[in-house]
Amino acid sequence: MVVSMNAFDWAKAVKEFDEAKSGVKGLVDAGITKLPRLFVHPPQSFESSPTAEQQPELPTIDFDGLRYRRPEVVEEIRRAAGEWGFFRIVNHGIPQEKMDAVLEGARRFHELPAEEKKPLYSLDRRMPVRFNSNSALREGDPASWRDILTCAFTDDHLDPRLIPLACRREVVEYVDHMIVVRETVAELLSEALGLPAGYLSGMECMKSQALPCLYYPVCPEPHKTFGTPRHTDAVFLNLLLQDSTGGLQVRHGGRWVDVPPVRGALVANIGDFMQIISNDKFKSVEHRALAQRVGPRISVGCFFSPSTSAMTKPFGPIKELVSDENPAIYKNVMFTDYIEYYKIKGEDVASALPHFKI
Repeated sequence: MVVSMNAFDWAKAVKEFDEAKSGVKGLVDAGITKLPRLFVHPPQSFESSPTAEQQPELPTIDFDGLRYRRPEVVEEIRRAAGEWGFFRIVNHGIPQEKMDAVLEGARRFHELPAEEKKPLYSLDRRMPVRFNSNSALREGDPASWRDILTCAFTDDHLDPRLIPLACRREVVEYVDHMIVVRETVAELLSEALGLPAGYLSGMECMKSQALPCLYYPVCPEPHKTFGTPRHTDAVFLNLLLQDSTGGLQVRHGGRWVDVPPVRGALVANIGDFMQIISNDKFKSVEHRALAQRVGPRISVGCFFSPSTSAMTKPFGPIKELVSDENPAIYKNVMFTDYIEYYKIKGEDVASALPHFKI
């Protein structure tokens, strides 16, 4: 949705915000009591979620005893990935102290003095470690009420010296655990598609990961903006760690459903490319994060994308899933071409997926 630019110089507002290099937290620290116009979203964006008694429950997948319950867990994942596109994972093996530590490390970085964060402020997606707030704004887009530190691991590697000292050890240790969980989830997703356990790992479609450490400050007028507006994820898979604040919502059954935080749980969501290669067996669904008067809210995502070598190959529906009865729904598409289209498609398009349908 594009905010009306009458009597509002959008380009000037974006330029001034980015040149300050202090993010949304810088606005809060300056003591603002009214939302800057740049962050105001159109009223039609604020479709409400159902009342508490109407809320359906996000599926929860328990990895406890996986060796003995594998067929049951595979079926639960198949159903959740196909019907919801989202599910919680509990008993995944990451120690609680490591999860708490990476959330605290993210908080510690974002609450550094602005002058210490400014050297990392960049809108250049090629930077493996960067701090910004709204790097993907298209002309006229309203901004989101959040700051992000992104640490991008290519082929499971990132020079730790590039990561801010405030969260370096915590991020590196957390990613090591996430790689282990990724391999387990990749096996279970493969089997849920009726494929050998090592199929998705063999494709190297999730061999790189970007870790966005998100900071959603207290908002003076949360009814006018979003922490993150509705979107789907242009990757294969995301594994999200939330703090205890809440604010995540998922589109399910034509309405917005709250995803309350559960201590120790990860929230998995299917990305656009997983929907493409599964030929619509798995669903990438819209989700959003609300701005709130409470906070700050901290979350740490882990977005899985292809390895360097796999990035040079097109992705399309897996041939074993295609037949005369179930023809391919999507064209083969390069990951980089999809991302480029995703960035320019405009916020009024719910998903980039229809553009790549046959």
